[in-house]
Amino acid sequence: MHDLKQIRAQPEAFDAGLARRGLAPESEWILKFDSKKRELETEIQNIQRRANQNAEEVGKIKREKKNSDESFDENMIQKIIDDSEQLNLRASKLKIELNEININKILDLIPNIPALDVPDGKDEKDNKQIRTFGMPKNIPNAKDHADLGVALGMMDFETAAKMSGARFVILKDQLARLERALGQFMIDTHTREFGYTECSVPVLVNSNALYGTSNLPKFEEDLFKTNTGHYLIPTAEVSLTNFVNDTIIPEEQLPMRLTSLSPCFRSEAGSAGRDTKGMLRQHQFYKVEMVSITAPEASEAEHERMTNAVEGLLEKLEIPYRTMLLCTGDMGFASRKTYDIEAWLPGQQKYREISSCSNCGDFQARRMNARMKRMNAKGTEFVHTLNGSGLAVGRTLIAVMENYQQPDGSILLPKVLQPYMGGIEKINVPASN
Repeated sequence: MHDLKQIRAQPEAFDAGLARRGLAPESEWILKFDSKKRELETEIQNIQRRANQNAEEVGKIKREKKNSDESFDENMIQKIIDDSEQLNLRASKLKIELNEININKILDLIPNIPALDVPDGKDEKDNKQIRTFGMPKNIPNAKDHADLGVALGMMDFETAAKMSGARFVILKDQLARLERALGQFMIDTHTREFGYTECSVPVLVNSNALYGTSNLPKFEEDLFKTNTGHYLIPTAEVSLTNFVNDTIIPEEQLPMRLTSLSPCFRSEAGSAGRDTKGMLRQHQFYKVEMVSITAPEASEAEHERMTNAVEGLLEKLEIPYRTMLLCTGDMGFASRKTYDIEAWLPGQQKYREISSCSNCGDFQARRMNARMKRMNAKGTEFVHTLNGSGLAVGRTLIAVMENYQQPDGSILLPKVLQPYMGGIEKINVPASN
């Protein structure tokens, strides 16, 4: 949500920010509706004041009549009463007109303004590489994860399709265990090394929670909705960020750092024909989410810290990656600045996104009315919210499989995962295969 006061004060700057995202100016329309709304509010207040004055005048006349033998003009009383009725009728009509002016409906569909250090650009081709780790592995005749998993007999798309349709998978045996091990490794690292608090959160949420994180109303087609009115979460960001919905947090409790391993559900609307093979784009998947709630002046440093935590996971797994600063045309709706971390996939011979870490500034906080109270200060101010994938478990499984594949189809295990896998060093091809 945007700050209407800021738009009033600097409409040109607001439109310039939208232009960086390739969007048309909006301030003229917003301020036009804002001006009309304030005019109506002022007129309604004036009418109510006049109606109150009329009521006081009638009361005064009647009190004076009680204390006096003199008669009073009944017509004067009726005239005042008639005037009040007309005023109330006018106020009712104006209130209907006022209710039709919902500036938030306009603001709800306008994305966040990019930070000044975000590069301008139209799409992913204009993203800026910040750093890299490791050398992309050149594996002769490298297979992608789907071919590897099916050959192992541990990845079953056909049975999943029979019961659920496309974009589902069944993992079995050691690949199912590897998925579980990855999630536990990620959570352990975030909680032990980076001070995040592990949370088990609802995967069914209401529309207010999704509005707070900017998933609604703009992205409803990307969500799965139940017949009870609940929605399945597309990411635990929704549940974790809403910890501070309509809350005032004491300054000394910041930053809040929360993490959760949860199933995620996405309809993948608009992705027809994209990544149809394998596990890259699924309707259901596991992800470790990281959320930070900070004071405004601390969010930039927290963004770097969160991104470094994600990079540290891939370095422990010894998977080559690159960190990209997204350009204005490739950023998410709620983000003011985003880093994408992309892992090298030998089976595709390209880097693919495995995490996205975003600083949303006070954009989500305004929608949630999430505020902080500084020590010895009057009033409150909006917090800043940040979120990041730390990591997408399925995509990390893909990266491990493809980077650690062996000529015979087996999969070596990164040393850091071996304790989580009962000490085994390799997922072998079953003898029957």
